[in-house]
Amino acid sequence: MEPVHLCLLLSFLSSLLASLFFYSYKHKTSNVSFPPGTHGWPLIGETLSFFHNPVRFIKERTEKYQSHVFKTSLLTHPMIIFCGPAENKFLFSNENKLLVAWWPDSAKKMFPHSLLFYTGDKAHSTRRLRMKLMKPDDLQRYVGIMDAVAQCNMKEEWEGKSEVKALSLAKAYNFCLSCRIMIGIEDPDRIMKLMMKFKVLLKGLMGIPLDFPGTAFYKAMRAAEAMRREFKSMIEERRAVSSEKKMQEMDLLSWLLVTEDDAGELMPKEEVLDNVLCYLLAGHEAGTSSTVAMVMKYLAQMPHVYDEVLKEQTDIAMSKEDDQLLDLEDIKKMKFTWNVVCEVMRLSPPAQGSFRVALTDFTYAGYHIPKGSKLLWTPHSTHKNPEWFPEPEKFDPSRFQGKGPAPHTFTPFGDSDRTNTDCHSRTSSSSAPPSILGYRFCLLIAHMKSIGSVMAYGVVAGVLIVWRKVAASVVICFNLLWDME
Repeated sequence: MEPVHLCLLLSFLSSLLASLFFYSYKHKTSNVSFPPGTHGWPLIGETLSFFHNPVRFIKERTEKYQSHVFKTSLLTHPMIIFCGPAENKFLFSNENKLLVAWWPDSAKKMFPHSLLFYTGDKAHSTRRLRMKLMKPDDLQRYVGIMDAVAQCNMKEEWEGKSEVKALSLAKAYNFCLSCRIMIGIEDPDRIMKLMMKFKVLLKGLMGIPLDFPGTAFYKAMRAAEAMRREFKSMIEERRAVSSEKKMQEMDLLSWLLVTEDDAGELMPKEEVLDNVLCYLLAGHEAGTSSTVAMVMKYLAQMPHVYDEVLKEQTDIAMSKEDDQLLDLEDIKKMKFTWNVVCEVMRLSPPAQGSFRVALTDFTYAGYHIPKGSKLLWTPHSTHKNPEWFPEPEKFDPSRFQGKGPAPHTFTPFGDSDRTNTDCHSRTSSSSAPPSILGYRFCLLIAHMKSIGSVMAYGVVAGVLIVWRKVAASVVICFNLLWDME
């Protein structure tokens, strides 16, 4: 065969194979089923509808599309929302496998070395490293610190005042406690300066990352750098701290500096700084402060619940010596109190949800989820669903007695296996509710005011609550220190 004829034959066969491949690929992709839904208005999508009433938003769309997975557009991004216990389980169990947490570009620029952006083996190794900090001896010490800080906070900020803003004081208490445990700072003036910097940081954290003078993001970046400089000076002071005796008294900053990971390596200084910043950020703005305020709100509105909580707390207080702090055994006795907190978090979740991004193409419930898709988990898909919680609007702490709700239906902070299973044994690593004697509160004003719900950081709608001291009794202040994941 002539060379020219051979070239023509090979060219023809190549074109034929390419055509067949293109037809096969086109036919295959045309049969792919994507989640139903609409992206709504240009740019804003369906953001306003979602934040106005997320429970109704989800209910209407799951009924309309007859699907627990649907697409929408939130915060200028196309989004796929997963709703229901099975969907929650799928998202939580495939973390760092099929998907990872997604954060806006502003957060990535502000905390480039943070654990927020770890994936794969690095994420698992870091999580195991953090869990080493939650040994029983350490947790016992944290409970006492939480109780001591709470008592000091109540004495300085509550006593002698006829009215207080509970949410603001709860945030101050949480941040003060975070500074004490994480970076060893107790000086009120120093803590206040840090808090002011954090407020500047927060204003620019979730905005457009325009880093030039005058923008909120520029100011936030400068605030973050100022805090890093302060932490660096603290690091230099602690480099020599390595003895076993000192290790037992270390805060998070010192512990991260001297603790090796699975590979026997120390965490780089840049990662230490960013991770401490992120933990402090959670201590300042996480939804735990709103949970504290909402617990007080419900106790004020429901005297019969308040009386039962009071009895449980009084029994614990009577068993303690004067000036004796709470310990883990006391926390485990707060069964009804914990049920009340769980019911508060069911009705008013501290986190509105969190974003994920698909690492690869995958299929769920017959729907094709392309690589790079942004997904949303939200507790609103189950917390007020009558299928899982009969009479969902009713405040009923008994829902959490015994085995409690079905798996993956109660997800105030995410994975229900971390919040719903054996909650009292996990209370030591996730919460410490100090009981403070001397106050009874009645609700004067409950003004629901949005403070910019940013689901990625679990910043929930703010609640301005004003209280009046009316008689001697007890109020419970809760500090919920959950995993950031």
